[in-house]
This record gives sequence, C-alpha cells and structure tokens, in this order.
Amino acid sequence: MAPPIARLADFLPYLLSVTSNAVSARIAEEYRTRFGLKIPEWRVMAILGDAGPQTQRALVGATLMDKVAVNRACRCLEDRRLIARTPNDSDGRSHHLGLTPSGQAMHGEIMPLALDMERRMFGALSPAERDQFKTLLARISAKAKPDRAADYAGNEG
Repeated sequence: MAPPIARLADFLPYLLSVTSNAVSARIAEEYRTRFGLKIPEWRVMAILGDAGPQTQRALVGATLMDKVAVNRACRCLEDRRLIARTPNDSDGRSHHLGLTPSGQAMHGEIMPLALDMERRMFGALSPAERDQFKTLLARISAKAKPDRAADYAGNEG
C-alpha cells in the first residue's frame, strides 16, 4: 500500500516558509514606505548595525541570502551612502562593509519600529510562548544548517 500523500498545508517546512514570508513582507512594507529599503537591504543593514563591519562573505553567511542578493543590496546601500567599504587588512581580496553615520542614523530609526512590530505581531503569544518559540526556532535552524545535512539525509522530504 502506498504511503498517504501529505497535504501541503500540513507540511511544516511549507508552513514555516509561508509564515516567515508573511511576517517579512509585513515588516518590509514599513521599511519600504518609510525608508525606501527592500528586505535584503534591511537585512544587511541590520547585521552591520548589530555586529559591526563585516565582509560580504560574512554577510552572506549571516543573512543566509545568496551572494548575488547580498552584492546587489550592498551596492544599493553604498549608492545611497548608508554603508561604506574599508580595506580588510587580513585579506587584501575583500573589504569590510560598515554603516556610515547616515546608515547608523537610519538603523537607529528603524530598530524601535522593528521592535514595536515584533511586539504587535507576536503579541498573540505569551512571554513564555515567545521564549519557547525562539528556542524551537533555534533548534530547527541548527538542524537545517548545511553542516548538519547528514543528520537528516534520506530521512525527510
């Protein structure tokens, strides 16, 4: 007998992706209308604002976006003078990208809005549920990392 066919609406990776896209799109609407930023541009700015100057390669790893999207976002942010390149003394082939004073000011305006939106969107969960949700997401994220591929190869679809 053939195994039952799963409904897409019950497939957890699908549900996670759709939910993530909906949350990102809702927040991105604010960034786009108020600051003229697209999702990849904000993600780059958020990482730089949180972690300080990074190489483009580090930004790819931190955002989990492909290098073309990160490159495009960085070029746009540079054109708007929100980020700037500085030489990477430890690797002459790359540069560090960091927020400019204008980029820091914009980041400082966006973060309170982002935190308020997070509060409103996740207000449906209790503080304990939000903590548990973060813990569960971290566990799933760790399991999904490429270096963990052998843990679930052949076990899931």
